[in-house]
Amino acid sequence: MPQRTMQFGLYGARGVKGHEAVARQLDALAGYVATPVSARRGLLARLHYLTRTDQARRRAREAGLTVTDRTLKAWLEGRRSPSRQNLERIEQAYRTVRRENVARYLLARLNREGRGTRVEIHPLNQSQVSRPRQRVVEYRTLNVRHWDRIVQAWAAGDERELDDAWVGQIVDLGSQWGQYEYVTNIGFAA
Repeated sequence: MPQRTMQFGLYGARGVKGHEAVARQLDALAGYVATPVSARRGLLARLHYLTRTDQARRRAREAGLTVTDRTLKAWLEGRRSPSRQNLERIEQAYRTVRRENVARYLLARLNREGRGTRVEIHPLNQSQVSRPRQRVVEYRTLNVRHWDRIVQAWAAGDERELDDAWVGQIVDLGSQWGQYEYVTNIGFAA
């Protein structure tokens, strides 16, 4: 059984860890606000999302947005602007709360009552690897039926757990799963 890759890119291969590609795809499905937080419209959209209910405010505080209600009100009314550091905190809190809010919905969509979701795995890019050192890797598909660990790790922002959860799924590819630890892209739609 293959082990995890220790020196990826040693001979010129390019790609990203599979769990990072999965996280990118889940982020795309989460549907974040497209306007950057530095623009007034993007700032207001995030602040409204984080302050529309008492529960949303509490979760934003837990996620790291620890400013007073007076400051939030001033930002919303446009009397003051947040500092660069506070803009980063707003963005981080928004992404954290949004992930938590959509996790249950995404989990139901991806599990599809036990039928799962087909995942397309595009292999790593070996165009810069000399011919004798290239491996034969091909485009693969995999039906993932249990997304629970993956979505929970993504929602929590736990990269190590997400990596372990993803590797736990790709071992279903058999003895070749190590070839798909690094990929160019992973695609799935829910």
